[in-house]
Amino acid sequence: MFIPHNPLLRSNGYELDCHPEAFGYLKDSSDLLSYPDELRFRMQEDGYLYLRGLLNSQDVWQVRQEIAVCLAAEGCLNPDFPILDCIAKPGLRMNFRPDLAVQSPTLKKLLYTGRLMELFKVFLEGNVRHLDYTWLRAVAPGRGTHVHCDSVYMGRGTDKLYTVWTPLGDISWDLGGLMILENSHRLETIKNRYGQMDVDSYCATKRTATLYASGKKSWNGALSRNPVSLRSRYGGRWLSTEFKVGDVLIFSMFTIHASLDNRSSAIRLSTDSRYQLASEPVDERWVGSNPIGHSLAGRRSRIC
Repeated sequence: MFIPHNPLLRSNGYELDCHPEAFGYLKDSSDLLSYPDELRFRMQEDGYLYLRGLLNSQDVWQVRQEIAVCLAAEGCLNPDFPILDCIAKPGLRMNFRPDLAVQSPTLKKLLYTGRLMELFKVFLEGNVRHLDYTWLRAVAPGRGTHVHCDSVYMGRGTDKLYTVWTPLGDISWDLGGLMILENSHRLETIKNRYGQMDVDSYCATKRTATLYASGKKSWNGALSRNPVSLRSRYGGRWLSTEFKVGDVLIFSMFTIHASLDNRSSAIRLSTDSRYQLASEPVDERWVGSNPIGHSLAGRRSRIC
């Protein structure tokens, strides 16, 4: 479906083709919530589940309020507008803010108790655990997230790990939400090559090994910086929508995704949280009271 009212969608600075063969809308699966077998089948078929209104909107607004207050206290917001609008002060440069998640007890309750945990217990047919690290993004106006799969960042445990992307506010085309590359979870070349890489792993036999071990060099995990050429290479359509408070987007480790650029004046707030069966192996970088994440403690050498 072509988007005539807003043909200038961009991602990473590239203008997307919004004609029907290149761009489409996410499929809403909220009507399948009472049918877990159908949900599992759709995840297998599509590589994602878009669930409208899964979360209580008032709970999400409360989280947004807590984070907005923190941003205002830091001087990140334009004081001429209501705090909840999260209008960025001119010239603000900001993107990844996991520290804000730690400051919001309501966010922890939203993501790790209640509806989401109940959903995954049914969906995964067993006791569920979540990763202890919460990826929170507060994206100022500018470019969005590069094209990638999650496997390269958290692939040391089970590959049956699922990401939940939760918008903390309504997200219009201009604000720029997440987008999924259609059927990309089926691409064996991605799974078996790029999907097996690890951003914190480096080749011990190369001359650059000491630079990677010390953190002087690193890889950001991008599959591509150009979502237009990547779609042309692998096929499928980029899929997205305008998100509302309470919506969530769930996808697999090998589902290719990126975000639209933020062409508004506001800060886009969202979180990534991860869930798996408690019985499956877990990536040690993202668990515990103070996860090591992508620090030097998480670096691993390999023989190439």
